[in-house]
Amino acid sequence: MSEDKSEAKAEAVPGAPAPEGTAPEAGDPDQEAKAGEAPAEPAEAEPAPDPKAELEAQIADLTDRFARAVAELENYRRRAEREREDVAKYAISNFARDMLAVADSLGLALASISAEVRSEDKNLDNLAAGVELTERGLMAAFERHGITKVDPMGERFNHDLHQAMFEIEDKEKPAGTIVEVMQAGYVLKDRLLRPAMVGVTKGGAAKTDAPGPGETETGAVPEDGKEATGAPAAGPGAGPGQGPEPGSGKGPGENAAKKPPEDPEHVDTKA
Repeated sequence: MSEDKSEAKAEAVPGAPAPEGTAPEAGDPDQEAKAGEAPAEPAEAEPAPDPKAELEAQIADLTDRFARAVAELENYRRRAEREREDVAKYAISNFARDMLAVADSLGLALASISAEVRSEDKNLDNLAAGVELTERGLMAAFERHGITKVDPMGERFNHDLHQAMFEIEDKEKPAGTIVEVMQAGYVLKDRLLRPAMVGVTKGGAAKTDAPGPGETETGAVPEDGKEATGAPAAGPGAGPGQGPEPGSGKGPGENAAKKPPEDPEHVDTKA
């Protein structure tokens, strides 16, 4: 009976050390704290975001998007306006190219009738006059719509307006001069409809300015193979010391008597 009472007292007292030879009961907080490590400290709480900073970031983002949208809209407006102007200016490009063949045919018809033939045949002269009137009316219609004829006879060759078909040797004219027009060109406003097919000169203009007496060309080498020194030649009226004596080998102003000879054996004793 006494043993049962002592066991009951041991179980009733909380926190009492367990008797030797017995294991601690599971779930005892005191025993776990003593046997294990100390509990970890709770992590620090993150600071709350600043609502003012978030609003400023949103405002900056929306401002950037708005600026980009306005720039894209402005670019689209300008591009659409430029396309509209191009359509209004060059809408007749295809029609104008087709009409160029008619203008060429009228020009060839007039070129095939010489003045002598027209003077001999009155009917042919009247027909040619009617063709000329038709050609003038067509050219006037071209000018009203901004179509200009390019007839570059005698002008310098231009890659933007002309197309070279052949070259001609002609040294009387500068290289690249147009000496023959095989087919005239046309320009619509500032856009090329058809380049002019031309023949240009090859070579250059002949030299006409020959050097005068006593003059030499710039950069020319004398016949003896020596370069010109540029020293003024002693002309008539030059005083002593202004020019070298012929055959002396000395420069201007040198005095041979003051310079000792290099070889004393060849000294002229008569002097």
